[in-house]
Amino acid sequence: MKYQAVIFDLDGVICNTDRFHYLAWKKIADELGVSFDDTMNNRLRGVGRMESLDLLLSSRSDEFSQESKKAYAEKKNGLYREFLENMSPQDLDPDVKKTLDRIKSQGIKIAIGSSSKNAKLILRQIGLENYFHAVSDGTNITRCKPDPEVFLKASAFLGVEPRFCLVVEDAESGLKAAAAAGMDSAAVGDAVRDSAADYHVDKLSDLLPYLSLNTSSISRISPDEKNTGT
Repeated sequence: MKYQAVIFDLDGVICNTDRFHYLAWKKIADELGVSFDDTMNNRLRGVGRMESLDLLLSSRSDEFSQESKKAYAEKKNGLYREFLENMSPQDLDPDVKKTLDRIKSQGIKIAIGSSSKNAKLILRQIGLENYFHAVSDGTNITRCKPDPEVFLKASAFLGVEPRFCLVVEDAESGLKAAAAAGMDSAAVGDAVRDSAADYHVDKLSDLLPYLSLNTSSISRISPDEKNTGT
């Protein structure tokens, strides 16, 4: 077996909270009098809050003190967390859960590698609290993606060498971080066509052949099952 562990980005891979990020940043942008749209929101994916705020402010960044920037970043996070409180296990795609169960059942370790400081809250809301063997997130790193720190810490927490880890990402910064960590990567979602990835998958269960797992036990998910979250 080539891979002993799979490290998943959270937002955009395990679940989707992009809309919540957008709404929170839009309120901050409106307050600051700067433009904000979906294109800018995509640029902020996988980037830490302070770095995101600097990108949002662009050439106006120097107009604000570090203290005021921290205040705006915290305000954004407060708005975002309010939106997260409305999440539930029904926001977890059945294909994701079935795939994770299958990977774990074969003795492959799984971890979260996310720059978000809200990772544990999100996991709790979608019913995956304490489900992963390790969680490396914004609370235990000092450098955000594309720096490899978050993935290297995840592999250390798991006790698995980087070369035996596969990273699953939906953002260019995450794929660069995986490469810098010496790990293979699989691209999904918005990054599915990124040439930096070793594999490209349309949905999470498409990972299974690359992990040498038999896909026969993954039952076909009907549209009704997917919509109900059962």
